[in-house]
Parts: sequence; structure tokens; C-alpha cells
Amino acid sequence: MKIQEAPIEPSLWYATAAPPPETYELEGRENTDICVIGGGYTGLSSALHLAERGANVALLEAKEIGNGGSGRNAGHCTPTFHFYEIPTIRRMLGEPFASRLIKRQTDAANLVFDIIRRYDIDCEGVQTGYIQTAHAPGMLPKMEKRCGYYQSVGKATRMLDRDEVARLTGSPRYYGGWFHPEGGHINPLGYSRGLARAAMSRGARVFTGSPVTAIKPDGMRWRVETAKGSIFADKVICGTGAYTTGFWPGLEQSFSRLGVAVMATQPIGDNLRKIIAPNNNTVVDSRGDAMIYKYNREGRLVTSAFVEGRRGGDIDYTKALMARKLQWLLPDLPEVDWQYYWFGALDMQPKTIPRLFQLAPGVVASLGYSGRGVPTGTMMGTVLTEWALGAPAQDLALPLEPLRSAPFYMNFAPRLFLAWYRLRDQQRARAGGADPPPF
Repeated sequence: MKIQEAPIEPSLWYATAAPPPETYELEGRENTDICVIGGGYTGLSSALHLAERGANVALLEAKEIGNGGSGRNAGHCTPTFHFYEIPTIRRMLGEPFASRLIKRQTDAANLVFDIIRRYDIDCEGVQTGYIQTAHAPGMLPKMEKRCGYYQSVGKATRMLDRDEVARLTGSPRYYGGWFHPEGGHINPLGYSRGLARAAMSRGARVFTGSPVTAIKPDGMRWRVETAKGSIFADKVICGTGAYTTGFWPGLEQSFSRLGVAVMATQPIGDNLRKIIAPNNNTVVDSRGDAMIYKYNREGRLVTSAFVEGRRGGDIDYTKALMARKLQWLLPDLPEVDWQYYWFGALDMQPKTIPRLFQLAPGVVASLGYSGRGVPTGTMMGTVLTEWALGAPAQDLALPLEPLRSAPFYMNFAPRLFLAWYRLRDQQRARAGGADPPPF
């Protein structure tokens, strides 16, 4: 089974999210100003922001709201760049686009939680902050620089010493870290469903069970076709991420897919929750193959792992491995019972920042977020709204690019990098006199 075809029903989020709004399959002909494809964060945020500004907008989702990565991820909302530091983003994009994107991305968590508050979205949303921890002493200088970069754009980040990290995470394995107060976490499927409900409350039409088969020119407009109907629109936004199918030639080749296994423990008792992540922060360590954990509303610890070889392919092995990793990090955790286990997929590309592809006059696609979907997809909805409402290309937060295929090496590089990261992580730990994990 392909990861992007894995069912969503086994997930913790499917079991606990607020119900979706009532939607229907597209049948017959519909007319609109803007047609949005994809019922995840990018598409739903676009539909919401367009509807808020009075546009006539219709959205098509192939399955159900949040069925893709937007409803399956671990629920972290981290307003940082995934791989590159802020000065590198400036060099990669140049001005004025770099400053615009940096502003949007670093404010993106605030945008998420503002939407949650304004529309009273029931999605376990808490903006309690993000902690990145140093797995080796040698990581601290890099973290000090990173903390300073985010301070330089107006964020109240701060460094944490070893004792403070131990108190805030419940782990004695770390050597310090840094804290970003604007980070948070959510029930990602609940957030997706809430975005859909919010967009519909503003007049957007949302159709589910309606996979797009083609986008074709129709005079001066575009015809977006499904099995049972068509939407005629002036402009089309494609926001389907790793769950993109063949409705536009070459779009699937603009990224590579990387599978992720996500899992959740039994509810953790109140006494242990006073020791492990007592402030309900999101915790991410500095390993290239990072260990991540956060709580859901029921007090379950939620974590994730990239699928690669036996890890992910062998479920029992993966559960045992991840239990050992979590218990090594959190010695006070007496046992781990993975009561929920599910899969999702990421759309990976070399730049790791969002890509804005001009597919044709009046048709754009935004994807390739490389693992920063919650804040980035929401933020990109505002950028796509500006494009759809006629903002000049030079005024957008990202440059419009011609569609490009991802380099061939992206078919295997992310998995090779994971193996290399694990080796490098162990070497850095040993070089700093740290005790590396026994696996």
C-alpha cells in the first residue's frame, strides 16, 4: 500500500476530532470566481481568506476534509523554517521576497491561533511554546545563533540551560536548548474541519468526494472537471501537497513523497504530566532524525518517525523501537502502549520552503512544504488569496516560478539523509562526551 493511500480512520485525530461540516459531492455545473483544489490547510485557508474578502469561491476535495497530510500529522505548529536558517533564506530568495516570506512564516503560528479564536474552532489548540533541545553540547552554539536570528525579526525567543530544559521536558538527556513562545500544537484534523466550517460560514462552497480529473481551458475561463460535474472559474488554486494526483501534467513530479508514521500512547497520569512536559510545550530535539513529542487533550504523548526501510514497514518493530527511544528520553515513563498508529506523507523538495508554481495564466499551485504544514499551509492561504484577487506578481510574498520537476536524487536522497543523520547524531553526541542512545 502506498503511504498516501493509507486510511485515516486508525488515527487518534479521527477518533477525537470534532465532526466535520456537512458537505456533498459535486454534481453538475457550478460557476465561481476562484476554484480551489484540496481540502487541507492550503486550500481551506485560501477559501476562507477569499470568502472573507467577498470572493465567490468553491473548493473541491477528493475524499474528506483533512484526509491528506493536514489531518494526519503530529499536530505541531512551529513558526520557523524547517531546514535553512533565516540568513540562508535571504540569500536563496533575494529581496524583497525574502523579507516578505520571513515575515509571513515567522508570524504563521499567530495566524493559526487567531483563526482558531475568531472562529471558535474546536481543535485542542494551545499556544504554549516550542522547545528545541540540544542532544549534544556541540549543538548549543548553533542554537544560540538560531535563537538570535528569530530575535532579530522580533520574536521573544530565549536560550534555556540544561537544568531548565530538564525541568520543561522531563528528560535528563539534553544539554540545553531554546524556546519559542509562539509555537503550539493542535488536533490537526479538528483544525482542518474547523477551517472548512469557517470558510462555509463566509459563503465558500465546499465539495467532498470529488477528485479532480482535469483542468482545461474554456474560452477565457477554466473548467475543473470531476467524475460527476465541473466548476467553471476565472482562476484556479491547487493546494494538494503530497496527495496530488495527475490532474495537471507534471505537478506530481515537482516533489518527492516521504512517509511518516505517527503514534500516540495511552493517557499519561496527572502525576507524570507534572514531570514530563509540565507546561504542555511541544518538544523537538536537535537530531537530524529528530525525536518529537507533545500531548493531546487526553494526555496522550504523540510522536512520529519517518518511514524508511524496516522502520514503518514493520509495524511491530517500529512500535518497539519508538517505545525504546521515548523511554530512553523519559526515564520516568514506566511503559509505552501505542494505542494509536497511523501513516501520512510529506511533499519534499530541495528548497524546503513553499513553492509557488505558475501552471498557466490564471492557474497556480502551492506545495513542497517539506514538513511545516500547519503554519505554512495556513500562511500560504493568505498569499494565494492575494494572487487570486489580482495582486501583481512582484508584490507577492513568493516569486511565481515555472513548474519544475524535482531533481532525480529526491527519489532517494531523503531516505539516505536519514541514515546519514543518525550516524552524524551519534558522532556529535560522542564528540561532546554525551551518552548516545543505545539503538
